[in-house]
Formats: sequence, structure tokens, C-alpha cells
Amino acid sequence: MDATEIPALPFVDEHATVVETSADAVWRELTARMDGARGFRVAVSTPGQKLALVGHHPFSRYALIFHLDETDEGHTRLRAESRAMFPGAAGALYRRVVIGSGGHAIIMRHMLRKIRKRAL
Repeated sequence: MDATEIPALPFVDEHATVVETSADAVWRELTARMDGARGFRVAVSTPGQKLALVGHHPFSRYALIFHLDETDEGHTRLRAESRAMFPGAAGALYRRVVIGSGGHAIIMRHMLRKIRKRAL
């Protein structure tokens, strides 16, 4: 999968946090944290603005897109957008377990909190 295929993946959710530092500082922490993330490869890397990771396994094709938006106060709004396709009956069950259980949201919020704390 490459960057051109990301928009075709159904939207799953988006989580956001405001980091009280520059987009460059957030970018450094984000890329350090995501470097070598299991199951993902980089599809888009626009320093200080956007990092899109894609991956797949038998039950899902997915993308995790991070958007960095600087605020007027010199802070950065970091958004994590998830998109995924869950084909077949096994995919539907996998979606129910991962997304429906709330586990995915917990992991995403935790990841954003860690990036926010370490980027300062």
C-alpha cells in the first residue's frame, strides 16, 4: 500500500492533543517514537507537518496519519487519524475486538500523551 491508497481506507477515528512546544520539537519526538514501529512503513513524511504510516496483515489494511498544526500561541496540535479496512468475517471480528472494545482508542490516547510529555 502507498500514500495514494490511504484516502480509500474507511475512517476509523481521530485523537488529538495540544503540545506546548513547536512543531519541530513534536516532529522529532513523533519520528523517534514511530521509527521502526512494528507493522508499519512510512508512506508520507513531511517534516513538521505530516507523517503517514501504512501496514497490513490478514485481517486488516490500515493507515495511521499524524497531522501537526501550529497554533497562534506557538504550540502544536497533534492529531492521529486512523483509517482501516477489515475484509471478510475474520476482519469484522478483528475490528470488533480491536476497535469495538475501545482498546484502540486507549492505545492512541496513551501514545499521544507520551509524545506530548516527551516533546517538551
